[in-house]
Amino acid sequence: MPVVIVGGGIVGLSIAYGLLKTDQSVVVLDGAEEDFRASHGNFGLVWVQGKGANAPAYASWTRQSAALWQDYAADLLEETGVDVSLSQTGGIEYFTDAAELEAYVARLTQLRDDLGGDYPFDVLDREAVKERVPEVGEKVIGGVFSTMDGHVNPLKLLRALTIAVRKAGGDIFTGVQVVDIEAGDDGFAAVLKDGTKVDGERLILAAGLGALQLGHNLGFSMPIRPQQGQVLITEKLPYFLKYPSGTLRQVNEGGVQIGASKAEVGMIDSIDIPTVAKLAKHATDIFPHLGKVKLVRSWAALRIMSQDGLPIYQRSTKFPRASFVTCHSGITLSAAHARLLPDWILERNTAPDLSHFSESRFHV
Repeated sequence: MPVVIVGGGIVGLSIAYGLLKTDQSVVVLDGAEEDFRASHGNFGLVWVQGKGANAPAYASWTRQSAALWQDYAADLLEETGVDVSLSQTGGIEYFTDAAELEAYVARLTQLRDDLGGDYPFDVLDREAVKERVPEVGEKVIGGVFSTMDGHVNPLKLLRALTIAVRKAGGDIFTGVQVVDIEAGDDGFAAVLKDGTKVDGERLILAAGLGALQLGHNLGFSMPIRPQQGQVLITEKLPYFLKYPSGTLRQVNEGGVQIGASKAEVGMIDSIDIPTVAKLAKHATDIFPHLGKVKLVRSWAALRIMSQDGLPIYQRSTKFPRASFVTCHSGITLSAAHARLLPDWILERNTAPDLSHFSESRFHV
């Protein structure tokens, strides 16, 4: 019987792709396009800088994945013909406030110490930032550059993974709603809304917020919540932004993507004008010339957040062949989910140590 993956976004498809490389049979069950999907709002970053402050295990896991991305993207291109537009020339966090820059550098310095010194970054003064990115405005007082960072085209990644999974023999069923999961001695049955049952030897719950309705019966505590993020994108511009940040990047087609809002508003994925205005002001503070360009689209989507913001990798204590996987960094971690996570799912002795990311951390 196959491994059944509930959820066909970046996380689910990355895992499916990796499992197929281990000669597993895989079935992916994906919901409707109008469902709440983190993939609708991801920022496309392959980002390490700043992640894992006070959580060195997460910093290490993130960095492992970023280091795998070059070969991962090359394999996807070779197998599917889809170039996911990976760029890993480094990233810069831009600052307009000296105190914020100082605090950020202190966090990175502590993180570097926690990791034994292996965490490269450079603190840049205003002149150094302007030398790298001449278009920065007068309000920018400095920045932090790291060679570890980059970005991809997330829509092309989704397309490449879809093609790769199908080409490798995986089945992807879209527009289906899983309403229940039956667990037995011989495996699992995902019950669809129309009554159809999809049987599997193993089951992976990677359905984002949709997992909330399915996980408890499998023994998962599901300590996740929605967090809204809004995104803007400009008209296509001449290329100027070589180094993305956590809030600004120029996509391969030319538009500048602006983001990083965070709002605890429940299951609401509609935009609001004050947030759009705040994001636009931030962008024009860093790059004043953006004040003269057109915004062509704005939208909101819901991230999946755990209580501490870190990923969750949990094997069911009731049904050990059922696993729950969720994170809010699906793009960055896609390479690790494809290359490293299958060994954990299959309980091999070569599996990465993911004990830091189990649900047990919330019950101490």
